[in-house]
Amino acid sequence: MDIGFIITIFLIGFIGSYISGMLGIGGSIIKYPMLLYIPPLFGLASFSAHEVSGISAVQVFFATIGGVWAYRQGSYLNKTLIGYMGVSILVGSFVGGFGSRLMSEGGINLVYGILALIAAVMMFVPKKGIDDIPLDKVKFNKWLAASLASIVGIGSGIVGAAGAFLLVPIMLVVLKIPTRMTIASSLAITFLSSIGATAGKITTGQVEFLPSVMMIIASLIASPLGAMAGKKINTRFLQIMLAVLILATAIKIWMDILF
Repeated sequence: MDIGFIITIFLIGFIGSYISGMLGIGGSIIKYPMLLYIPPLFGLASFSAHEVSGISAVQVFFATIGGVWAYRQGSYLNKTLIGYMGVSILVGSFVGGFGSRLMSEGGINLVYGILALIAAVMMFVPKKGIDDIPLDKVKFNKWLAASLASIVGIGSGIVGAAGAFLLVPIMLVVLKIPTRMTIASSLAITFLSSIGATAGKITTGQVEFLPSVMMIIASLIASPLGAMAGKKINTRFLQIMLAVLILATAIKIWMDILF
């Protein structure tokens, strides 16, 4: 790895982790396409879809630790929600991560494109009144939450994402969880998910060591900074940012799949 390659990987990790901490996502929705497309753009070595998914899985593990730490105080972390969805997504993500070795690169990109498209559609569904609910009065269907998290886990484990880009719209639209609680709790759930995805990728030899280390360092610096910024930004603006981000990624992935 030359210095240009190291700086590029670090910046991808930093930008993605800052946004992930701010929006309550693991960051793979951003870093997957960035790792896939940016290095070749600068004439640097390119990664395969398997390598990108492996690096993403490891990086998300560390990015979410930093984000959860920044949200540890206050009533933003819903422990019941984290328990039900976290355990379910952990099991699902390990299954997806382990099984992904049997899939082609086109298959991995297709799964990613489908997940991103579903998430993009859900983010544009109206979410009126959810931020008027007091945080100590939040209620949700526990078994529906666990079932949806399990399905998300399998798909996200395949692409090396922790699935928060799909979990967040599910929590906002289906479970009716307030935005700031969704962001904080999804980081904790994503951390549990990333354990399964990372274990699956490492045991099947899909992780590039040195790029992963650079992404980890960037994550530990940037994710807490993003989480602190997210606490101060208007919740509606956070929702719009996430929706646009997911939609742009979905369009790019599907253009590559179809054309």
